[in-house]
Amino acid sequence: MTAQSRKVLQVLKGETLSPPPIWLMRQAGRYLPEYRQTRAKAGSFLDLCYSPDMAVEVTLQPIRRYGFDAAILFSDILVIPDALKRNVRFEEGHGPRMDPIDVSEIATLDVRPVSAHLQPVMETVRRLRRELPDETTLLGFCGAPWTVATYMIAGHGTPDQAPARLFAYQHPEAFDRLLAVLAEVSADYLVEQIDAGADAVQIFDSWAGVLGEEEFRRYAVNPVRRIIDSVRARRPDAKIIAFAKGAGILLKDYRQATGADAIGLDWSVPLSFAADLQKDGPVQGNLDPMRVVAGGQSLDDGIDAILQKLGNGPLIFNLGHGITPQANPDHVTQLVARVRGTGR
Repeated sequence: MTAQSRKVLQVLKGETLSPPPIWLMRQAGRYLPEYRQTRAKAGSFLDLCYSPDMAVEVTLQPIRRYGFDAAILFSDILVIPDALKRNVRFEEGHGPRMDPIDVSEIATLDVRPVSAHLQPVMETVRRLRRELPDETTLLGFCGAPWTVATYMIAGHGTPDQAPARLFAYQHPEAFDRLLAVLAEVSADYLVEQIDAGADAVQIFDSWAGVLGEEEFRRYAVNPVRRIIDSVRARRPDAKIIAFAKGAGILLKDYRQATGADAIGLDWSVPLSFAADLQKDGPVQGNLDPMRVVAGGQSLDDGIDAILQKLGNGPLIFNLGHGITPQANPDHVTQLVARVRGTGR
């Protein structure tokens, strides 16, 4: 078997497969008992991300259990600000924390140490490509500049990212510089992942949905376009998925505006709209993660609706966001069996 048989890669090249390939965002995570066991040994969450032994193990766990068509590198979008020396840490019960950045610090951000800091991640990618089944697509990823910037400005996650939105209005030049720096280092990071063995990469813009139309163009579209152009200038055949959660109708031109091969869809995207987006190329998504928690008929119904509406075009089956910790692993078994047994 060769890379030609990797189904997710085939769809990213525009093919329609029946049944469609499947993987899940956060498929390596807290809903799996084997992950929790590994996590308990790791120390801090960042220690887990930077330990090739442990990161390879948790990436492989859902592949062994479910046989997904893709494995996604186990890491975190905040390794970039960590590499930029923003004192990133993960606090139990509170999530990520870091030192909030100000205007003067943006002006002096030093990108030189970033690549060296992230070499453990590259070692994880190299080992994963060796250890994964040949038919399994290996996905790398990064956070989109807007989403990463929201954490850097506030120092933590917020419900509507008001601190970053306010900062962008009050200090537009500094904010544009921050996005430019993040786009530069993220593009380099993705190129390194591709060179280490990633078949394709995904850009996560988890907070795109809080932006208005003009802000979406400036803060979500343009920096992602910058990343994709930079990656393609060096790796012309790179396959890239862009996921702008909550963007709604603004997804209409998102593929063309960013240059992404495929667009990820969250669960709020109507399937009729998704079918229109699919006319221009592959889509990925978009089952509500709560259906995986519920299981049973509601899970089957959600899967069937997506396959009926999107199964006749290029589709990568996925959730509309990451699987939640309370999901029952048996429901994921049900999901995989349903997708693979009901492909249109």
